[in-house]
Amino acid sequence: MTPAIFGLSGLTLAPEERAFFRECDPAGYILFGRNIDTPEQVRALTDDLRAIHGRDKLLVSIDQEGGRVARMRPPQFSPFPAGAAFDALYEIAPSTAIAAARMNAHAMGIELAEAGVTVDYYPSLDVRQHGAHDVIGDRALGFEPMRVAALGRAILEGLAAAGVAGCIKHMPGHGRSAVDTHKEMPTVTESEDELEIDLAPFRALRDTPIGMTGHLVFTAWDPDHPATQSATVIRDVIRGRIGFDGLLLTDDLDMQALSGSVPERAERAIAAGCDVALNCWAKMDDMIGMVERLPAMSPETSARLERALAGTGGEPQGDKAQLLAQRDELLAIVGTAA
Repeated sequence: MTPAIFGLSGLTLAPEERAFFRECDPAGYILFGRNIDTPEQVRALTDDLRAIHGRDKLLVSIDQEGGRVARMRPPQFSPFPAGAAFDALYEIAPSTAIAAARMNAHAMGIELAEAGVTVDYYPSLDVRQHGAHDVIGDRALGFEPMRVAALGRAILEGLAAAGVAGCIKHMPGHGRSAVDTHKEMPTVTESEDELEIDLAPFRALRDTPIGMTGHLVFTAWDPDHPATQSATVIRDVIRGRIGFDGLLLTDDLDMQALSGSVPERAERAIAAGCDVALNCWAKMDDMIGMVERLPAMSPETSARLERALAGTGGEPQGDKAQLLAQRDELLAIVGTAA
C-alpha cells in the first residue's frame, strides 16, 4: 500500500481516479463538500471506493466537527455545534457537558457510518489560548487542558459507539497559532515548560488509535522544521513525551504553511516519522508525484492502520433522533442559566 490518503474530485469516482487508486492502493480516502450531495449518493461513493480492492475495513475519512468545520451539512444532514458549545456547558455542569458531547458524537457517528465513513478527524485537542488566531477558535473544547481531555474522551467514545474511529489533532498542539496554517507557517516560541499545557490533553488520550500532526514550528523543540516534518518533534515529543503509538497522519499537505511541492512535502513528512501523508485536493499530478516519491507502507504502519480500523464498518447502533433531542435538551441549560 501507499502511505497516503487521497481526495476525490466529485460526487462519483472518475474512471482515471479508479484506475489510479487500483494501481497505487492508498491507505485511504478523504471526503469534502465537493463529494457530498445526499446520504444515498455518499453511500454509493464510499461503496465504490470499497469495491476497488474489495476491503470492508477501509479508511474513508472526513472533517466533520460541527460548526464551521462540517462537510456534511443541512438540509440533507443534521446540524452539529462547534466544540465551544460543550465548553460553555462544562462551565455550568461538567458531567452534563460530557454526556452532551458523547451524545452529539454518537449521533454524528451514526450519520457518518450510514454514509460509509469510518474515520472522523475529530476531536481537536488543541488547548485554546487568548489572543491566538481563530483558525482553531470555537473549534476548541476549552482553555483548560483537562476539560479538553474530558470532552475529547467523550467525543471519541460517542463516535466509537457508532463504529467510527475518531482522530486526535493537531499534535503537539495548535492552540497558540498566531496565523492560519492554510496560509502561512506559525512559529510558537513558548518554552518547553509552558508547552506542557498543550501536550496534556494528548497525553491523557494517547491510546487513541489515530492522531494528526500540525504544521507549526516550535522553537523549543525544532526551530528549523514544522512538527509535521520534524523527526525531533515526532520522535521525542509525539512518540516520546506524549507517548502516542497510534497511526500518525499529517494535516493536509496542500496548506501554504509548508514549502516545496506537495510530493516533496509528503516525502519529508514520511521520512520524519509520520505514518501516512494526507493530501485532500484530488490533483492528479500531486497524487502521482506522491506515489513516485513515497516508499511502500511499512509493516509497523500497516499494523497501526489495522488497529485503527478494527472497530469500524459495522451497523451503527443507537437512535440518532433520540440522541439529538437529548443533546439539545442538555445544551439548552446554558441559555436557561444565562
